[in-house]
Amino acid sequence: MLLWGTLASFIVLTENLIPPFQLLSMTFGIAFVLMLLRWLKQGHLGLQFIRQPPLAWALGVGGLFGYHLALFIAMAHAPVAEANLLNYLWPLLIVLFASQLPGETLRRQHIVGALLALVGCWILLSGNGEGFNSAFMLGYGAAIVAAVIWSSYSVLSRFVRNVPTDAVGWFCAATALLAFICHLLWETTVWPTASTQWVGVIGLGLGPVGLAFFTWDHGMKHGNLPLLGVLAFATPLISTLMMIGLGLVPATANVAIASLAITLGAVIAGIKVPRFRKKQPA
Repeated sequence: MLLWGTLASFIVLTENLIPPFQLLSMTFGIAFVLMLLRWLKQGHLGLQFIRQPPLAWALGVGGLFGYHLALFIAMAHAPVAEANLLNYLWPLLIVLFASQLPGETLRRQHIVGALLALVGCWILLSGNGEGFNSAFMLGYGAAIVAAVIWSSYSVLSRFVRNVPTDAVGWFCAATALLAFICHLLWETTVWPTASTQWVGVIGLGLGPVGLAFFTWDHGMKHGNLPLLGVLAFATPLISTLMMIGLGLVPATANVAIASLAITLGAVIAGIKVPRFRKKQPA
């Protein structure tokens, strides 16, 4: 989540000049190279991680590429602020979907914490919004689809928890290839021309697109899903605070209110409420 919080700052460095599918292909390509370097250090090429169950491939590539494809469609057919609001339903959906998994229990504090964090997230993201407009229904629908895809991918990862995180390297390679094909079909290539733009691209590939997806995979397979879902609402907050720290956006009352709501929501969701058992009659 900390790595995803750097996303906006690195995108600012790219100056938004690189077409989205080209950027997606470049950054996921870098993510694959990052994992490849790990394999080379271990003395192999990672070929043993290619053979994975069809479900793992469907989830991996469908989650990584499908989510970004839906999100790009949303951004292209709806105002960014409103598309982001709907996209950030995915942490709440993780909390709800996780309760349906074997051995998982949806507690009242998870719901309360998630809703409070959602309110904070929406306060943070709605500052530049103009309200929802029926003319942008395609974009709104795509944003909701993106939220469903990412939350489903995250929660269903539990069913392939035995698939090593190294396999995500190959999922990144497949995502980079699919994005490259989309780029060739629909975009014109624009290469970075300044060193800061290259820093942005490489930073995206190493951090919020590279290491972040590998660590998220491990967290979804082995962590507390409802709590992680609530904590994920902090991602846009971290991003905003970083932008403020870099002097790219001003500090506002909305940020303070959102910080309080998201933090309080995470605290409520993380509290372990003891269960009291009734005493058996002697």
